[in-house]
Amino acid sequence: MANAPSVSSSDFKAKVLEAGTPVLVDFWAEWCGPCKAIGPFIDKLSADFNGRVGVVKVDVDSNQDLATEYGIMSIPALIVFKDGKEVDRVVGGIPAQIQAMVERHAV
Repeated sequence: MANAPSVSSSDFKAKVLEAGTPVLVDFWAEWCGPCKAIGPFIDKLSADFNGRVGVVKVDVDSNQDLATEYGIMSIPALIVFKDGKEVDRVVGGIPAQIQAMVERHAV
């Protein structure tokens, strides 16, 4: 199973905001236990929704500007972007909530 790719401030616009499909962005950090716990689930979503929803990860420690811009106060925070705009958000590592959110926006 492929790992969801990481994006940074430099390629966020191209890979997320200008994507042709909805994109789930997983805001996480290496030191965050719940973030690491849902990592395999996020990777599975990436495979399950391949072509219908993009899935990427943003390390909040390396990309504090993105975390600030999108109001990330606690992690894991997962946001679905569609047509360059935030359309849905879940804070916390509850797989059922994350899966339901992705299913709502899959093309």
